[in-house]
Amino acid sequence: MSGKKINLEVKCHSLSHILAAAVIEMFPEGELGIGPSIENGFYYDFDLPRTLIPEDLPLIEEKMRALIKKNLKFEKAEMAIDEAIKKAKDSKHHLKLELLEDLKKEGNKTVSFYKTGDFVDLCKGPHVASTQDLKAVTFKLDRISGAYWKGDEKNKMLQRIYALAFETEEHLRKFIENREKAQLRDHRRLGARLGLFTFHEEAPGMAFFHAKGTVIFNLLVERWRKIQKEHGYQEVRLPDLLDVKLWKQSGHFDHYKDDMFFVEGDNKTLALRPMDCPGAILLYKEGVRSYNDLPMRVSELGTVYRNEKSGELHGLFRVQQMTQDDAHIFIAEEMIEDEVGEVIKILEKIYAPFDMEREIYLATRPDDAMGDEKVWEKAENALGSALKKSKIKYGIKEKDGAFYGPKIDIHINDSLGRTWQMGTIQLDFFMPERFGLEYVARDGSLKRPVMIHRALMGSLERFIGIITEHYAGAFPVWLAPVQAVVLPISDKHNVYAQKIADKLKKLDIRAEAGLKSETIGRKIRDAELKKIPYMIVVGDKEIAENKISIRKLGEGDKGQNSVEALVAEIKGSK
Repeated sequence: MSGKKINLEVKCHSLSHILAAAVIEMFPEGELGIGPSIENGFYYDFDLPRTLIPEDLPLIEEKMRALIKKNLKFEKAEMAIDEAIKKAKDSKHHLKLELLEDLKKEGNKTVSFYKTGDFVDLCKGPHVASTQDLKAVTFKLDRISGAYWKGDEKNKMLQRIYALAFETEEHLRKFIENREKAQLRDHRRLGARLGLFTFHEEAPGMAFFHAKGTVIFNLLVERWRKIQKEHGYQEVRLPDLLDVKLWKQSGHFDHYKDDMFFVEGDNKTLALRPMDCPGAILLYKEGVRSYNDLPMRVSELGTVYRNEKSGELHGLFRVQQMTQDDAHIFIAEEMIEDEVGEVIKILEKIYAPFDMEREIYLATRPDDAMGDEKVWEKAENALGSALKKSKIKYGIKEKDGAFYGPKIDIHINDSLGRTWQMGTIQLDFFMPERFGLEYVARDGSLKRPVMIHRALMGSLERFIGIITEHYAGAFPVWLAPVQAVVLPISDKHNVYAQKIADKLKKLDIRAEAGLKSETIGRKIRDAELKKIPYMIVVGDKEIAENKISIRKLGEGDKGQNSVEALVAEIKGSK
C-alpha cells in the first residue's frame, strides 16, 4: 500500500482503528463494535463502562495523535474462524463474537485481523501500511451519539464517536463553516418559523404542511402539471393499497418488505405502496395495446410509504410518507433513445428556475439485479446512447442501478456546496416480462414493451426541504408564499394599505397587509424575518400621490412606483 497513492477512505478506515485503540487504552474493559469510514470521516461504536462526555473527546484525540507519532505498522493476520470464535469467547468480547458467528453462517472459513502496536481488531481491511501514512490527514473528533448494535433498535445501545477527516486543514475548516451555515438554514427550524411545515410525534415521518407551505407545494405541482401536459402525459390517480401478491410478483416485496406497511383485511394482506409502478402496470394491462398507443405516458403524483426506523427520520429529508412526481412510460424498444431524450428535456424545464448546478450519472447493474446480464448491457448502452445524443455529460455509478434496471440519476449542488441525489430515469425490461405486458406491433405480431420509470424532483417533500435550505427560506419571488406585504406607517394609513393589498390580490399577487400597531421599523424587520420579497410602505405621501414605496428583501429601498409597475416586476420574475 505504501508504494501507491492511498485514498482518503482507506486512511479514514485506518484512523477508525486508531480511535478504537485510543478508547480501549482509556477504557481497557470496554468492548468494540464496528468502525467504518463514512462520508467526510469515520466512526467507531463502543460498549463502555461509563457514558462518554464531550470533554472526553480532546483526551481521546490526544491519545490518537500520540499513537500516530509512533509510526506503528498495520499488520494483517488470518485465522481459522473456529479458532477466532474460541478466542472471542475466552476474552468475553461479545460483540465481536456475534460478528464472527455471523461470518461463519455466511460460509467464511477464515477471518482477518489487523494488529497496530498492542491493538488488534477483527477487520477485512484494507489499511495503510503504517501510521506514518496518517500524519498528513487532518482529523477532528466531532461528536458522541447513541447507536443500536447492528442498527437494530431491539439490540443494545452503544456509544458512537464520530470524527471528521480531510486531506487538508482548509477542507476541514470549510466543512465546519458550511455545516454551521447549514444548521442556521435547517429546514425544520425554518419551516416552523416561517409557518411552512411542522412535525408531530403522533405522525412520525409525516409532514404537516401549513397554508404557506402548501402554497409552495401547489406551485411546484402546477409547474409539473403544465410541463407534463406539454409533453403528452396523461395524469392518473391510482390506489395506495394493493394486494401483497402484486408486490411479490413485481419483486418489490423481496427488496422492500422490511420497509413496507401491511394491512390485514377480508382474508388477504394488502400493502401500502412503497413504489407506484405496479399500479401503472395494471392500468396498461386493462386493454389490448398496439403500436399506435405507444409511447403511453402515464404521470401520477403518487403518495408512497416507507416504514423507516424512527432514528433514521429527519425532517423532510427522510420521511415515512412522501409524494413522488412519478411517471411511467411504455414504449417499443426502438423508441428508447428518443423517449429518454424527451424526458431529459422535461428535466431541463423542471430545474430551470432553480439556481443549482446539476450532475448526471448512469447507474449500472447492482449485485441483487433481476434478469439476464445481456439485457442489462443492452439497457445500459441504450441509456448511455440517449445521454450522448442529448449532449449530456455524465459520470458512471457502478452497481447502483435499481434491481430491475439501470438508471440515470440527477444530482444537484446547493448554495452550501452540498450534493443531493434527486430524480431518476430508470429503464426496465424486466417488469414487462414479469407481468406479461404486450402490444400489437405494426406487422400484427405481439411484442414486449419497455418501461421507463421517471421521477424528476423525486419526493416533493424532500425537494421542498432542500430548496428551503438552499434559499435559507428566502424563496424566489415566483415561489414565495407571500410575495408582498403592505406596511402602513401608522394606523391612520391602514385603510389605504388594505386597499393596495386587495388590489394586488385581484391582480394575482400573493399579498397581505401588515396592520399591527407597531412602528414601521418593527414592521419592516418582521417582514424581513419572514423572508417576504417585497415590502410596500404607505403613508401620507403615497396616499396623496396614489403611489407606493417599495423595499426589496436584501436590496433595501427601491423608491416610489405604481402598483402596476410592481405587479409587472413580480410577474416578470417567473
